[in-house]
Amino acid sequence: MSTPQHTQSRPQSNPSTFTTWLIFLALFAMVYFASLFTPPLMDDVDASHAQTAQHIIDSGNWITTQTNGIRYIEKPPLPFWLVTISFKLFGENAFATHLPNALAILGLTWLAWLWARRAWDARAGLYAGLAVLTSIGPFLFTRFIIPESILSLLLLIALYALLTSLEDNQPARVYFAWAALALALLIKGLIAPVFFFGGAIPYLWLSGQARRWRELKPLSGSILFLAIAAPWHILVGLANGPEGHPVGNHPTLGNVHGWWYFYFINEHVDRFFGKRYPHDYNKLPAAAYWLLHLIWLFPWSLFLPALFAVAWRTRRTWLPQLRQDSAPTITLTSEALNRRFRTRTIWLLSIFSVFSLLFFSLSTNQEYYTFPVWPPLFILIAGVIATIEERRSDQAISQISTAWLTNAQAVFAIIGILVAAALGWGLWDSRALPFVPDIGTLLAHRAVGNYTLSMSHFFDLTGPSFAALRLPASLAAIAFLIGPSIGWLLRRRGKNLASTISIALTSAIFLIAAHIAFARFSPMLSSERMAETILHRGSPSDTFIIMGEQSDASSVIFYTHNFFHGKPALLILPRCGQHGEGSTLLWGSCYTDSPNIFLSDQQLSKTWGTGNRKWLFAQDPNQLKAERLLNGRLYLVQTVADKDLWTDRPLP
Repeated sequence: MSTPQHTQSRPQSNPSTFTTWLIFLALFAMVYFASLFTPPLMDDVDASHAQTAQHIIDSGNWITTQTNGIRYIEKPPLPFWLVTISFKLFGENAFATHLPNALAILGLTWLAWLWARRAWDARAGLYAGLAVLTSIGPFLFTRFIIPESILSLLLLIALYALLTSLEDNQPARVYFAWAALALALLIKGLIAPVFFFGGAIPYLWLSGQARRWRELKPLSGSILFLAIAAPWHILVGLANGPEGHPVGNHPTLGNVHGWWYFYFINEHVDRFFGKRYPHDYNKLPAAAYWLLHLIWLFPWSLFLPALFAVAWRTRRTWLPQLRQDSAPTITLTSEALNRRFRTRTIWLLSIFSVFSLLFFSLSTNQEYYTFPVWPPLFILIAGVIATIEERRSDQAISQISTAWLTNAQAVFAIIGILVAAALGWGLWDSRALPFVPDIGTLLAHRAVGNYTLSMSHFFDLTGPSFAALRLPASLAAIAFLIGPSIGWLLRRRGKNLASTISIALTSAIFLIAAHIAFARFSPMLSSERMAETILHRGSPSDTFIIMGEQSDASSVIFYTHNFFHGKPALLILPRCGQHGEGSTLLWGSCYTDSPNIFLSDQQLSKTWGTGNRKWLFAQDPNQLKAERLLNGRLYLVQTVADKDLWTDRPLP
């Protein structure tokens, strides 16, 4: 690596706490809070989980959750409880549904700032918070209801409480770790303690802190952990015992394993080994799993080479620095205490991150499963950037050239030019096309990963689809063309603080553009428009029927829930299907006391056109089947993207 030209500049003072939080809150408001209102809830997991909160409100049953009238007990309850509370406060809408995830991001911003500020300084705290707020991964995977942001916050709280309880000689503080870990168990299941102890135990052993195990309150802490986490597990297990004589891992009607087997064996152990039934999930190829982290952490992943350079150049001092000053009888100066805290921060977060990444490289996975690793990596990256910029006499980083930062900024500028060029080409290619409000009519349906991966629809983009994306594409192109280049020039002139902040601002503008584009995808991803049609033209006595999975039209069920007084939608699927049909509701539908919301093709044909009005929904794969089955008896009401809505008689 070439030695950079050192530009003389006056030292840049770090922003005050007030200024830092003014920046944080402004970015949070623009990127996260403003995006809570649109788009409407999406089909599949987003609206399905929101339905579960609706059921809790209707039934008052906080133990056995349901979706569309069927037991849905494969997930821990705390995410649903939080949304239920949000519904009670703000109504049943998209804003209230996604608010807990957004607040978790704000909490992660605070904790990343607090931790990095203590381990390094105010500048590192600023950068850590900016990274949480402006990276692609955290933004992308808080667009729908998955609990990863909340899980990440709770695990980071547990890690911070563990570290500071020992470093500050405040044993009582470790109770925060036990409580946070219990709540994390109620958020995501057994993966929470696995991740925590997978990072904490090696750290305690390597650092010599294991001898202080009594200060970790293992007995009283475990009692607190069980007091928080155990009641739900016991109650839901008692309420959902086994039925009949189940054989193997495939339930049949009246023969189904109880919750204990279903939740701990099928949903945890079998999922890890890819044996879970039904097999409605996927696993990323190994190369994609690792390389995608460059996108999830972007733009801050540009500084990973600097982080690895520091790690490599200091490899011979890793263990000596960790164990240095660890004797309980040594009295340390303030500077030595700060150095020790920084060293132990690096070790704890690094071990936690490596363990979690390796774990999911072996297990089945989705793109967002490693979310809990991202905030620790942001803290480490922020510490490296700040220390290189300020050129402190830190033995771990003082020999690392500022060229690592300048080159990263140059790469960002090149990426910006390439992205702007690609977006410009798309805009030019679609220049003669009129604006199309329904982008679904312009997309290819490539079914990458059979749409079992969260990013599958991204690959459906086509050149003509830019006709519906002109505003966000233009905004993103301008941001990428100008922002990274300005940041690179600032870095060359020694304006490091301004340069790094420019990265966050560029990314924030891009994320705003991305949300506008995401909202344009709503006709494809959500069926809320069809729900509006039913609300305006239907009657509460009508029946809503889905040709296929509940998840295909879960947003219709959510938005018509109160209109139909909680009456579940009917599904044209076999009950307790033996080939994975109705995957989300399969296990629950095998209980004999579950409502029979499943119809055969013959039952649909026989009841179609009789009694009260019926509405039939079908996505593209099932439309031909519906047309053949009910030939001449379908009255098309609405087509949105690849979805059709019919009724069984003419509308007045």
